[in-house]
Amino acid sequence: QVQLVESGGGLVQAGGSLRLSCAASTTMFKFTAMGWYRQAPGKQRELVASITSGDAVTSYADSVKGRFTVSRDNAKNMVYLQMDNLKPEDTAVYYCNGDPKYGSSLWGWGQGTQVTVSS
Repeated sequence: QVQLVESGGGLVQAGGSLRLSCAASTTMFKFTAMGWYRQAPGKQRELVASITSGDAVTSYADSVKGRFTVSRDNAKNMVYLQMDNLKPEDTAVYYCNGDPKYGSSLWGWGQGTQVTVSS
């Protein structure tokens, strides 16, 4: 069973930065397109960034484009999300998982990491 462990969240003022990390316990990691998702209170979980497996092509939701950067380290089974110029509307619990739009599996969800942006 794949375990996903997210970390790096916290409380930051608007305009600040955070770097999230996700560790995935699967030997299939390097073949898996990965995504960062977030869920704000009362809202559905949404995909905000993804990165393909081999060529590390990235894509972003319009709401975070130009502010967030997703990257991965296949040797360490890690995926990262650098978040800059944070806004209060970025407040949410952030999760990593596979990205099914690239044919990757969606595994069980980890505990997520809370990001809170104050105005």
